[in-house]
Amino acid sequence: EVQLVESGGGLVQAGGSLRLSCAASGFTYRMYCMAWFRQAPGKEREEVATIDSSDMTTYADSVKGRFTISQDRAKNTLYLQMNNLQPEDTAKYYCAAVDGSLCGPEYGYWGQGTQVTISS
Repeated sequence: EVQLVESGGGLVQAGGSLRLSCAASGFTYRMYCMAWFRQAPGKEREEVATIDSSDMTTYADSVKGRFTISQDRAKNTLYLQMNNLQPEDTAKYYCAAVDGSLCGPEYGYWGQGTQVTISS
């Protein structure tokens, strides 16, 4: 059974940083894509960043230059380093994964989410 467990969320002031982690278990696919999504109250879910099994990455325009997605295969952990956080980054952040060579549009595995709140 695949499990994704996020951690690292919290409350920080604007301009601050956070690093989210997503611990993956039971995920043994050779080719895969992992992603971070976020959803703020009243807004649609937004894909923030993706990374595949070849370490190719993509970012939403809203986070380019501020967020970095990475993975540690030895620890089966996905990360999202978030710098220069702004109030509009406030949302619940979710880790997602899909097996295969394509990133999305559908992801078969999701974590429970971790809340990120940025104060102005």
